[in-house]
Amino acid sequence: MPNKRIHLCLAHMSEAGLEQKYIQEAFETNWVVPLGPNVNGFEKDLEDFVNDIATVEAQNVASPQQAESLHKRVVALSSGTAAVHLALIACGVQPGDEVCVQSFTFCASSHPITYLGATPVFIDSEADTWNMDPDLLEEAIKDRIAKTGKKPKAIIPVALYGMPYQIDRIMAIANRYDIPVIEDAAEGFGSRFNGQILGTFGQYGVLSFNGNKMITTSGGGALITNNEDEWREIMMYATQYRESYPYYQHEKIGFNYRMSNICAGIGRGQMTVVNDHIAHHKHVQKMYEDLLRDVKGVHVHCQPPFAGYDSNYWLCTIILDEDLRIKGQENAYKTIVEGAVGGAAGVTHLVDSATTDCQPNDNVEALRVFMDAAGIEARPVWKPMHKQPVYKDCPAYTNGVSEALFKVGMCLPAGPYVTDEDVQYIVESIKAAIVG
Repeated sequence: MPNKRIHLCLAHMSEAGLEQKYIQEAFETNWVVPLGPNVNGFEKDLEDFVNDIATVEAQNVASPQQAESLHKRVVALSSGTAAVHLALIACGVQPGDEVCVQSFTFCASSHPITYLGATPVFIDSEADTWNMDPDLLEEAIKDRIAKTGKKPKAIIPVALYGMPYQIDRIMAIANRYDIPVIEDAAEGFGSRFNGQILGTFGQYGVLSFNGNKMITTSGGGALITNNEDEWREIMMYATQYRESYPYYQHEKIGFNYRMSNICAGIGRGQMTVVNDHIAHHKHVQKMYEDLLRDVKGVHVHCQPPFAGYDSNYWLCTIILDEDLRIKGQENAYKTIVEGAVGGAAGVTHLVDSATTDCQPNDNVEALRVFMDAAGIEARPVWKPMHKQPVYKDCPAYTNGVSEALFKVGMCLPAGPYVTDEDVQYIVESIKAAIVG
């Protein structure tokens, strides 16, 4: 066993220590509030990143003037959840409205819909990317129009574990029904489709810089907007929506969602290593593919073998055959978990039963426990939102894909601190866990 715990994706600072430099500058100049040079600088760095030459070429820009009109603006915020919330507000979502959202995702994709009194309409996944199924999306739109007399107010696809969604098909459907797309690229920072950065296809793009993301600002997120007017409106909502009088006057409700100058200082330093982080995650993914290729009953999820997909592989994922036996499997779910398995700061609500009516297979839980004892953090994949008790009454258009994946899927470490030796140890631990 290594003399360290191997985490899924541990925050990794630049070797040059630039994060500390920017933080120190903030303290020395007393910029310790949700605005300042680091916030402005981080937003500029993000804009440079999402508006790179590959994105411009992918958009078939014909002139410098057209390039300027396509230039994306970015607002740095306190979280990716805040970015989803503000994007929904900008799309005009109100109580009684419906929003189509991917079911196979983290709750931050859907909870903000409920903040606004609207209803999530959950869309199941397709098997190649594990992301929103375009066919089910169109079926849902047609059915909601027939049943409610109005179309959904927005569409939220999610880059699950960094994997690009079928954004070409999703955008075609969205354009056909004139519904704005909010790309949840929280896990897909730096992932591309046909050379274009995720988060730049739709009307809005959501990024996250939580402590375990591709880069971190401790906590934080950002919203990508289409133009200067949208950016200015989002900026107003991200603060307190104060009108331009010499006193505080509010004609709309704003939110205190701006990123702090301290956190943005971390982000500025992180932007100097983002490409190194992405390259490392891809390298780890390739190692898993090679080392697990001949392990019977274990399958590494890879991006589709079609041109255009370029995942950042934020987390690497595997699926286990149902008949694969794991050591300790007979004890799976016999003990209540006290604390969080990847929860927010370990904050969970204690339950009185170890099981639910929708959970990973016993061999997946047994492997998680085995790996935990070996000093390796592994997690089940996200439980589909349409199977969450809080959403039991929401419309869902399903095909069984996400539920089936939840039963057999697991996430493996992939972060910058995961070394080649760590990957080899993880693979050997998986082999050692298999019975027979």
